[in-house]
Amino acid sequence: MLTLYQIVRNPFLVFRMISLPVALVIFFFALVIHECAHAWMASRCGDNTARYAGRITLNPLPHIDPIGTIIFPLLLILSRSPFIIGWAKPVPINPLNFNDPRVDLVRVGASGPLSNIGLAIVSSFLVWIFTYLPIGEIKNSLIIVFLFSVLINLLLAVFNLIPIPPLDGSQILSGLLPDHLVKRYEMITPYGFIILFFLLLTGLLWTIILPVVQLLYRILFLWVGRGF
Repeated sequence: MLTLYQIVRNPFLVFRMISLPVALVIFFFALVIHECAHAWMASRCGDNTARYAGRITLNPLPHIDPIGTIIFPLLLILSRSPFIIGWAKPVPINPLNFNDPRVDLVRVGASGPLSNIGLAIVSSFLVWIFTYLPIGEIKNSLIIVFLFSVLINLLLAVFNLIPIPPLDGSQILSGLLPDHLVKRYEMITPYGFIILFFLLLTGLLWTIILPVVQLLYRILFLWVGRGF
C-alpha cells in the first residue's frame, strides 16, 4: 500500500489504485460541473443562451460531446494511457448579449477551469479531514477517491486552458487578443481537433500539462510530510 506522501510526490500513481467505473463517475461529474460553470457565468454576464438550452443542469446527457466525452477518453483507455482526460459539449453562447463582450468572454472561458480548481481544493480538504478521522477501513477508500478527484480536476483545468479550439484557453485568448489578431487566430478553429490528436499521439500533450498538474497537486498537499 502506497503512503500518502508517495502519492503526493507522484500523484499519477493514484490512477492504478482506483477502479475504472469509479474513475469514470468522478470524471463525468467534473465535466458536468465544468460546463455548468460556463453556462452559469454566461447567464451572469447577460447571455441566457445556455440557460435556455438546458445546460445549467447536473444531468450529464445535455453535456455529452461525442468526441470529447466518449471517443477521446475511450482512445486513451484503449491505448492503455495512465490518464483519462476529455471535454464536454461546448456551452452555446452569444457574445452580443454580454454586458462587456471582451471581458465577459474571458470570464465565461475561465469559469470552467476555475470550477475544476475549486473542486480540486475541496477534494484536497476532504483528504485532510479523512486522514485524521478514525472511521476504519473505509477511510483509505475515501482518501483514494478524493485524491483521484484532485488529480482529475487539475488535469481538466490545465488541459482546458491550452489555447487550442475548442478548449477554453482558445476562448480566453480570443477575449484578450487585439481585434486585428482575433480573426487570424480563429482561422485554426477547423483544425483544433487535428492539433489535439497530434499532441496526444506524439506525447506532447502530456509533456505540456503533466508538470503543471504535478506542481499544483503538490501545492495543495503541502501539509503532507514524510510521516504520512
